[in-house]
Amino acid sequence: MPREIIVVTAAYGTDRIQAAGGQGNLLPIIADAGADGVEIRRELLSAAELDTLPALGQSIIQRGLFACYSAPEPLCTPDGILNPALPALLGEAAQLNARWLKVSLGHFHTAASLAPLKGWLVQYSVALVVENDQTECGRLDPMQRFQTAVTAQALPVTLTFDMANWLWVGDAPHEAARQLAPLVSYIHVKAAVPHHYHYRAVALDDATAEWRDLLRLLPVDAPRGIEFPLEGRDLTAVTRHYVNVLREE
Repeated sequence: MPREIIVVTAAYGTDRIQAAGGQGNLLPIIADAGADGVEIRRELLSAAELDTLPALGQSIIQRGLFACYSAPEPLCTPDGILNPALPALLGEAAQLNARWLKVSLGHFHTAASLAPLKGWLVQYSVALVVENDQTECGRLDPMQRFQTAVTAQALPVTLTFDMANWLWVGDAPHEAARQLAPLVSYIHVKAAVPHHYHYRAVALDDATAEWRDLLRLLPVDAPRGIEFPLEGRDLTAVTRHYVNVLREE
């Protein structure tokens, strides 16, 4: 089965998305580039678009794509409990007909805090994936503790592995891959270079080959999401180039 490639709409940049009139208007570019899926970002949806998620979901299907849904919310609140917004977010993902909802880990403290999660998940036909973000909560140690808890409780939750976010928190991406690979079901492909006191994401052609070595440590059957900048006069051609690169790599 060919490797599935997803285009994260944020890769085109907020200005481009706004100029296009919303994420839905990027679907022709993504479909014509040969991608398999699209990651819709909640933070880039207007209030009106949030009210019409089923229509956006149908547009995605009509373009021959599948959807995943990303929300800028943590799994756990600063108090260490499950985010009470999760059921509503899972409902939105279901309206979009998304395969999964992606959130960050947040302040995960104990395995006991995950007790309500299985009950929430059985209400929706949407999987849940948890990503390492660019905060202290997304460091390797808490992600490993979460991995252990999920495995012990046999929860239907997996990980999104963002290849570059580890740099922002000072962890080694290759070590993170070796430790977390068994639970990874989705990969955010991203390369980054030093920029002032932090990092900035760059297109793969502008990065060293290190991203290839990192990919080889991760599950070969995990869908790969393009989350690095997609820029140029012909966005379809640029997107198609990287879809092909990641499908063949």
